[in-house]
Amino acid sequence: MKKADLGVALYMLSAFIMMLISLPGWTLDILFAFNIAIAFTIMFGCMFAKEVLEMAFFPTILLFTTVFRVGLNVNSTRYILTTGDASQVVQVFGSFVGGGNLIIGAVIFFILILVQFLVINKGSERVAEVTARFTLDAMPGKQMAIDADLNTGAITDQEAIERRLKIQEESSFFGSMDGAVKYVKGDAILGLLTTIINVVGGIAVGVMIYGMDMASALQKYTILTIGDGLVNQMPALLISLSTGILVTKGSKTADFGSALVKQLFGVPRSLYLVGAVVAGLGIITPLPTVVFVGLGGIFIIGARMMASNLEIAHIAEEIDMDESMAEEIRQPENVNSLLQVDPIELEFGYGIIPLADVNQGGDLLDRVVMIRRQIALELGTVVPIIRLRDNIQLNPNQYIIKIKGIQVSEGEILFDHYMAMNPGYVEEEITGIPTFEPSFHLPAIWITESQRERAESMGYTVVDPPSIIATHLTEQIRSYIAELLTRQDVQNLVSNIRETHPSLVDELTPKLLGLGEIQKVLQNLLKEGISIRDLLSIFETLADYASSTRDTDILTEYVRQNLKRAISSKYFPSTETTSVVTLDPKMEQEIMASVKQTEQGAYLTLDPEITKSLMGSVEAEVKKLENLGKNPIVITSPIVRMYFKRLTEDYYKDLIVVSYNEIDSNVELQSVGMVTA
Repeated sequence: MKKADLGVALYMLSAFIMMLISLPGWTLDILFAFNIAIAFTIMFGCMFAKEVLEMAFFPTILLFTTVFRVGLNVNSTRYILTTGDASQVVQVFGSFVGGGNLIIGAVIFFILILVQFLVINKGSERVAEVTARFTLDAMPGKQMAIDADLNTGAITDQEAIERRLKIQEESSFFGSMDGAVKYVKGDAILGLLTTIINVVGGIAVGVMIYGMDMASALQKYTILTIGDGLVNQMPALLISLSTGILVTKGSKTADFGSALVKQLFGVPRSLYLVGAVVAGLGIITPLPTVVFVGLGGIFIIGARMMASNLEIAHIAEEIDMDESMAEEIRQPENVNSLLQVDPIELEFGYGIIPLADVNQGGDLLDRVVMIRRQIALELGTVVPIIRLRDNIQLNPNQYIIKIKGIQVSEGEILFDHYMAMNPGYVEEEITGIPTFEPSFHLPAIWITESQRERAESMGYTVVDPPSIIATHLTEQIRSYIAELLTRQDVQNLVSNIRETHPSLVDELTPKLLGLGEIQKVLQNLLKEGISIRDLLSIFETLADYASSTRDTDILTEYVRQNLKRAISSKYFPSTETTSVVTLDPKMEQEIMASVKQTEQGAYLTLDPEITKSLMGSVEAEVKKLENLGKNPIVITSPIVRMYFKRLTEDYYKDLIVVSYNEIDSNVELQSVGMVTA
């Protein structure tokens, strides 16, 4: 057991021993002195704590000190009633503090009780209650602010974790303080009741046991009881004061003494006025002239000294600023910060700032958080931090999307307008400003708030500007998600799998495949929109086939075939027959004959005329599927799929190419055409 743990245990054990066993007077004197020292330690600790979490165990401290003080009070009361005497500390408090007078001692004791109960404790209780309520109410807003800073790149993941932990600790602390203040309140009430009971009991013991007359018993036992009450109430008053200091300090980081002096005496103008008023009272009124004029002079002199110090500090600050600026100019330019490129950036003109400003009711930051969550669930990969920044060089309502510092798309919105799109079955058109939806380049119109309800009733799809930007950003991230997957991201994914399946990871990497080869397989899957969330199945497939080939394209095809249920559920609804087109077997043979293998990988040497004729056939078949309202899906044999996809991806980006081995057995297909040259 640690020494600190042993000390705390002995402290609590002594409280219960004092309730049961009578201690000698010299032992009580030591415990009284220790109790007073602990109370001063707590008070000064609360005064100089820079923030409340430095005293996070204060509610527990309140409980421990209250129990110890009660045990000490019970033991000293037993000692007074059984011996008719008191320890030296109690006698000093009863005679010296109370002046040896029954009435004076009683008055001082009751004043201390009332100050503690009605002034300090009552206010501390109210402050603790309000602070706890406000802290709990503010938690969601603080959490959203942390998420916003994290998404904009203002803080790191570790800093976000630390800030969330601090918020939880603060809410727990103030919630505990709301109840712990009741300990101090109950202690004050107990002290008052104990004193009354002890006075009555002392008189009864003195008269009935020791044969004293009523006046003598009243004088002796009342003074001793008041001394006992004072020696216990002084620490209680200090701890009650400590509670008030801690709950009124709040959660601000500040040095108590420096902040207090600066706030009270940091404005020379107010000190001049105070000095003049106090000195004027001493001159005009019959108040002691020397005292008031002298005190007013002290305030005026202090104000002059404070003003001089502020002027010196201001001049020193200007000199330091000038020197730092000159030093910055003299130093070679630090270009390291300029070399960093953000993976994803959303830049917008000043007209879109209200959509991203939480204080103005904008929810664009929240939508960015949802984008990262949505893609993580959909594709199984973590989207890098999306940095949002305003750009005064753009048009007010314009925004651009950058991937690795390069602009890949742009759009423009009309603030306080809505975009209405015709899904194809709207009979009556609505008037508005013609435009195009930026994500899919569909025709649309801008309408006002007053037209929104009417447009929705007519069948239009109506979206607000934040949704337009969020959808556009989501589609661009989907398009470039394979490029955004770094080796470090793959390492993190491998580490996650290692926690639950260490033998699989040890078998796969680095023995069979390196981190870069795993990255290329995952990028190939993401490039065609295949989720890598089932990383366990992917790694098991790679472990099965990596011993026979390290060609990442071929390994990708093996993985795709193992993920056929996921691919089938993505492209082929189980409730209906899916219309597709197939690839001519002769064309498949032609493609395979043109494949050339090199150390850098395989590539096609297909005749340009055949390629042109093939692309024309693909265009015709794709239009046929689009006219039927179906997705453009081409079915090929497994060995040809990746080469045909590579051949067509530059011409038809959205063309879905699936092999027969990637289709689940319960899927019903209908061929409506064949691609041939």
